[in-house]
Amino acid sequence: MQPDEAWGGRWRACAHPLSHRFMETACEKKSLVVLAADIPTVDGLVQLIDQVGPHVTALKTHVDMVESFSMDDWMRVVDAAKSHGMMIFEDRKFADIGRVSETQMGGLYDIRSWADLVTSHSVSGPDIVDGIAAAWDSVQRIGGVLMLAQMSSRGNLLDESYTDRTIEIGTSSPHVVGYIGNGSSPDEISSLREKAGEGRMIWTPGVNLSAEEGVLGQRYGHPSDAIIAGSDAVIVGTGIHKSEDPAGAAKAYADATWAALLSR
Repeated sequence: MQPDEAWGGRWRACAHPLSHRFMETACEKKSLVVLAADIPTVDGLVQLIDQVGPHVTALKTHVDMVESFSMDDWMRVVDAAKSHGMMIFEDRKFADIGRVSETQMGGLYDIRSWADLVTSHSVSGPDIVDGIAAAWDSVQRIGGVLMLAQMSSRGNLLDESYTDRTIEIGTSSPHVVGYIGNGSSPDEISSLREKAGEGRMIWTPGVNLSAEEGVLGQRYGHPSDAIIAGSDAVIVGTGIHKSEDPAGAAKAYADATWAALLSR
């Protein structure tokens, strides 16, 4: 199926090239799954990527979780993801002023050199997005920002007024690919989609095929419900990498999300 057929108005309205790249990959793999690979070793990450690669569209990383970090080792993760056609999404959640965020995109982890997407809060204002984009410009790469408009953790402080302000910032910036929404609540996703319109993507954590509450206040919703409500990608961690059969679990999530997209 061609991307414009599968995605409809989203394909036509999203202007950022990485939005189209994601949607094309989703059609190739018949999957809207982003793997949250919160694993502390490079060997474990590479092994998992190779197991689930055919069913995953993007890799969400926390580079600062990796034990005994070295750039040479980390490039094994980057190369493994690229070999499976995955976009790399560093869930850094930048929150500082623009100048500091630009500097943080470099530094020890040199995120600007390998990440396609990063997350940011909007608490410091719109300059944070420009700072992140400037870091990619400095190494002549195109990247995109996903702003946290909602969170799925219990008791979080991202209320409706914060969400509205985040969308205002995102709408005015060509560097914002979309928003992170609350996958545990289809109603909240639907509300976010209505506010965001067709021109920005929504990616959602907080989903699990077994929709039970997790540890430390994490809540879960069903991935199909998230897609039907307006999400464009579901971010799945333990539902895949804690499974006895990660490849089989990744395919189950892929099948569920692809069917939900076509139904939508």
